[in-house]
Amino acid sequence: MATSKGSGIEAMVAKLLVPVAAASGAIVFVGFFFRDFVGEAVTGRGWVAISLVFFGSGLGYLAVLPYRGGDDDSRSVGYLLRVRQTSVRKTLRQFASNQNPVTMGVPVTVFAAFVLLQSLLPTRTSAAVTAVSGTLLRVGGPLFVVAMVVAVCFAAVLLLGPWGDIKLGGPETEPAYTYPTYFTLVFTAGIAAGLVFWGPAEALFHYRTPPPYFGAQPQSAAAAGDALVYSLFHWGVSAWSAYAAIGVPIAYFVHRRGAPLRVSTLLTPFLGIDSLDSVWGRLVDTLAVFATIGGIATSVALVSQQFLAGVAFKWDVAIDATGPVVFVGGLTLIFVLSSATGIHRGIRRIAGLNVVLFGLFAVLLVALGPRRYVAEQGSTALGRYVVHFVPLSLHTGGAWVATWTVWNWSWWFSWAPFAGLFVAALSRGRRVRTVVFTTVVATSAATIAWFLLLGGTSLFLQQRGSADVLGAIAARGGSEAVAGFPLLAALPLSELLVFLFLALIVVFITTSADTSTLVVAILATRRGLAPSTGSIVFWGGFQGAVAVAVLLVGGAETLQALAVLTGGPFAVISLVGIAGLTRSWLREERGHTSLVVRVRSRLPTVQSHHDIDPPEED
Repeated sequence: MATSKGSGIEAMVAKLLVPVAAASGAIVFVGFFFRDFVGEAVTGRGWVAISLVFFGSGLGYLAVLPYRGGDDDSRSVGYLLRVRQTSVRKTLRQFASNQNPVTMGVPVTVFAAFVLLQSLLPTRTSAAVTAVSGTLLRVGGPLFVVAMVVAVCFAAVLLLGPWGDIKLGGPETEPAYTYPTYFTLVFTAGIAAGLVFWGPAEALFHYRTPPPYFGAQPQSAAAAGDALVYSLFHWGVSAWSAYAAIGVPIAYFVHRRGAPLRVSTLLTPFLGIDSLDSVWGRLVDTLAVFATIGGIATSVALVSQQFLAGVAFKWDVAIDATGPVVFVGGLTLIFVLSSATGIHRGIRRIAGLNVVLFGLFAVLLVALGPRRYVAEQGSTALGRYVVHFVPLSLHTGGAWVATWTVWNWSWWFSWAPFAGLFVAALSRGRRVRTVVFTTVVATSAATIAWFLLLGGTSLFLQQRGSADVLGAIAARGGSEAVAGFPLLAALPLSELLVFLFLALIVVFITTSADTSTLVVAILATRRGLAPSTGSIVFWGGFQGAVAVAVLLVGGAETLQALAVLTGGPFAVISLVGIAGLTRSWLREERGHTSLVVRVRSRLPTVQSHHDIDPPEED
């Protein structure tokens, strides 16, 4: 049964969550805006717990509210993103039998072995993983560059060419969601908390250590402009194109050929639908599960450091060793509940709240920040980004490129399986051109605007000495987690901005973690079965457990490097998927109209003077 309507128990839980959210919210409000009234009555761990209770109860309330939509609203995606609700006894009995032993067993074993080795031999484990990932980034740099360039070209062809006219589904198939909801789900699932984590920090790092491509002096005015350009390059069109390269082939074969919702589905042109359970198909799905868990667990671990840094900065309190465990445990409960309530309820509603908070924070930053500087530097950086896009995309040399650009491309490709699969599931009833426009153009525009705003503001304050963000980072051993808080503290209404920033941290990671939990549960469940509530709980809890483990034994950056290793295989798989889809379309998809032809057909016809008949002579 799909988790769309809710149950009596969930309605009762919703009623209980209201007073909890109100009480904890009142304490957080007083602590934020009337700090002297509270004083030292609440410890650092207490503020972490109270904040999590507030955010968790509020988001939980949104998740468990009944869904009032009719059956028609969920019919087109229900068979893809549904969650089967069963009794506890039946869930436990069927859980093991419904799991694919390979896609479940291999990732669980690998992560358990990693945590064990990290706890017993931390130095050797970190050194080994770092050496392997470093070698991959140096040696495989051209591969990632080529794969990303192909992905961008692929997206451009689909956006402007005739294949963009292909509809995913039958001629009468309608999209399941309005376009704003569709964009919201795609954007929030694909970006996670990277925006709030790197938004105030990346441009500053490039300002301190300029990219060799431009050759500016460190911490100069020229370096500030170059820093913004490279931030846009790492988070703009190229990055999001990796999702389209994986998502569009899956979407086509799922919605037009009846293939299963699996990452391995993009191998359909080579294996056939009936052979997707072969060794190659299972290998791709297993790598997808591994990459997704590694990416999300790493993000949860890093974001916990950012949230705790914000709590420590705001209330000037020390966070003990249990703080990260409390945060990750509470966050896991939030995204598991959101995922278990289904796409129409928790996932969609929290994604909507995410975009509202994102927009509100951006508007406040425009109103309170250095508007003139951001406008001038931002417009210049955007223009240079367009002008230098091709040379930057083909630039492969040097350690700086391997450390930043190639590493970023590998990270985006490692996230592409789960983000691409989610995009594919949501896209039934839409044309390929709309999918690519949303996944690449619209999301890039939102991301670019954010990095111009936050990155430009951080550069302005750092250059003028209003906030020493780089000094705060250095004081924490080089951790980017603290970057946003001294920046916001230097602006008017800093308490409100910090509160919204902390809220964005929680909500952004929730919107990606609940989606990844659902996707992993789908991939790990045997073909033809929808994931059960027990499967959702297991995989969500497993992601949280991995994050807690690496925080306790160390190795968050090592786990991140381990997850990035999967970017190499998926860079290759994306090329295979693009090649297979292109071959299928060349054979079977003819007669579609390109966007260029459509635009030309609507332009007024201008006759040449040669085409005008001369006047008749008397």
